[in-house]
Amino acid sequence: MAKYVPPEQPKAMQIFDIAFIVVAIFLALWLPLRLGLAGVAKSIDKIENPTWESLGQNATMAGFWEKLGYDPATAHDIIQNRFHYVFDIPTLVVMVVVLLGYFIFLFRASDKEYREVIDEKFGDKR
Repeated sequence: MAKYVPPEQPKAMQIFDIAFIVVAIFLALWLPLRLGLAGVAKSIDKIENPTWESLGQNATMAGFWEKLGYDPATAHDIIQNRFHYVFDIPTLVVMVVVLLGYFIFLFRASDKEYREVIDEKFGDKR
């Protein structure tokens, strides 16, 4: 039986594949930030006339804030800037559909390529 020799991909297509993957990774990381779906918190929990106690800081924490040059009013925005996690059903459904579509495509393409390799190696014996 002859040794299997896979088909070779041209250098230009290898470069295209690398560029495509780099662009896809960049878009996957950048697009959610651009659309406002990820990143820093969207709002600050405001406290009128903040004190260290109302900000949830004990004496030791307040001492460190003061060593850094902050008072309760200037530290307010830093301390109160919190992530607000929202569970959004439509976004979850879109994500599930996209992932399922990707895996269906992946399995069908892999099955097709697998069958081509088997046919190339062993001939059409089905």
